[in-house]
Amino acid sequence: FSADEVPVGEDQIQHVEIARDIAQKVNHSYGELLKLPKFVAQKNKTIPGLDGRKMSKSYGNHIPLFVEAKQLRKLIMKIKTDSSPPETPKDPNDSLIFDLYKEFASPEQIVELKQRYEKGIGWGEAKQILFELVDQQLSPMRDEFHRLMADKPYLDKLLKEGSVKAREQAQALLSVLRKAMGIGVEL
Repeated sequence: FSADEVPVGEDQIQHVEIARDIAQKVNHSYGELLKLPKFVAQKNKTIPGLDGRKMSKSYGNHIPLFVEAKQLRKLIMKIKTDSSPPETPKDPNDSLIFDLYKEFASPEQIVELKQRYEKGIGWGEAKQILFELVDQQLSPMRDEFHRLMADKPYLDKLLKEGSVKAREQAQALLSVLRKAMGIGVEL
């Protein structure tokens, strides 16, 4: 609401552009009343899914953020790999496991796993390393999600407070817009 910047994926930029166009037309006609939002998009940032395609819930290849650790491990262990034996050096640049790992790992961790690939890490071990890292990063969010979902009265309170705050802001802006446009103003 009245944002300066809107974080979006590249496939959603047009929505921010439409909002800018509308705001520009209103501002041109009635004065500088609306902010012109700018989109913030990361260029060509697509995360690979569990099957190697672009990660998408509609493809069914996503990593669910709040899934239990056991199910998360099961999903990661199903990632397809080639049949090269553990001692065979592997190309990290041709590995879905490594691609996913890079999304969660620090630069130092990436270098370390790359070296293990070049020395011939086994696929099962690489998947286990990926699982442990992903689970380590997702588990605090998962725990908080489950805590919040178990406390419905608290969630209802937050939603009510948020709606009151949003309504106040929207009504204030709507009042300014109506006045500028001469809507509902007695002559």
